[in-house]
Amino acid sequence: MSDFSRLAINQYTTLHQWSLPQAIEGYARNGVHAIGIVRDKLQEVGVAEAKRLLRAHDMTVTCVCIGGLLTASDDYRFRANLESTRRVIDEAAELDAECVVFVAGGLPEESRDLPAARARCLEGLAEILPYAKSTGVTLGLEPLHPMICAFRSCLSTLGQANDWIEVLGAGPELGIVVDVYHVWWDPDMEREIERAAGRIVSFHVCDWLLDTTDLRLDRGMMGDGVIDIRRIRDLVEATGYDGYREVEIFSERDWWQRDPDEVVAIAKARYLSDVI
Repeated sequence: MSDFSRLAINQYTTLHQWSLPQAIEGYARNGVHAIGIVRDKLQEVGVAEAKRLLRAHDMTVTCVCIGGLLTASDDYRFRANLESTRRVIDEAAELDAECVVFVAGGLPEESRDLPAARARCLEGLAEILPYAKSTGVTLGLEPLHPMICAFRSCLSTLGQANDWIEVLGAGPELGIVVDVYHVWWDPDMEREIERAAGRIVSFHVCDWLLDTTDLRLDRGMMGDGVIDIRRIRDLVEATGYDGYREVEIFSERDWWQRDPDEVVAIAKARYLSDVI
C-alpha cells in the first residue's frame, strides 16, 4: 500500500497536544485527509469555523465522538442527554460526517440494575433514531470492553450491538463501530463481525499492551501489543466494508506526551507496514 487514502486519525490520538484547528492542519500537512472529531474540541471553535477549516484542508470527517449516554434513570438527565445527542447529530450533519459514535452509558448512580440500564438505552435509541434518519446521519453503536461496563457502556459486545439493531428494526440510520481494542478478546468476534455485514460504519485501530498500566488510557500504537489487527481488518473487510482504518489511541503515559507530528508519522509508518 503506497498511499494514505484509507488512513484516518481520530483526534483522541493527539488529544492533549492539538486543538481541532491544529489537528486538521497537522494531519493534512502529514498527508492524512480523514479525521474523527472529538466533540469537546469541536465546541471550542464552533461548527462554522470547523467546516471552513475542513474544506480548506480537503478533510473528510469520519465520525463525531460522541452521542448517547442514555442510561440515566433520572428523567431530567435522560432528556438532557437525548437533547445533547440531537445536537451532535446536527453537528455531524453540518460537517458531512460519516457517523456519530454512539456510546450507550453505564450504570446510573447507585444502581446495580444492568438490565434496566440496557432497557433505558434502548428506549432512548428508539426515540432518537427517527431524528437521525431525518437528518441522514448514521449513529454507530460502539461496543466497549466489559471492563468499563459500570461507568461508560452497558453495550459490551458485537453480539449485543447486532441484537439491538434487530430489536429496534433499524435501517441505515443505525450501524456498528468496530474498535479492535474493545472486541479483540471476544470468542464470538468472528461470527458477530460476519453477522454485522452491511452494518459496519467505522473501524478503529490501536493495540492492547501486554504490560498495560491503565486498562482505558494506556493503549498502544498498532503493532506494539497483542491484537491481531490485520486478522480483524480482514474479517471486517470481508463483510464489504471499504472505509477508513481509523487510528484512535488513548495514551496518558506515552503517545499523549509525544510530539504530535511524531505520533502521526509513526501511525503512517505502521499503516504502510500493513500492520493495520
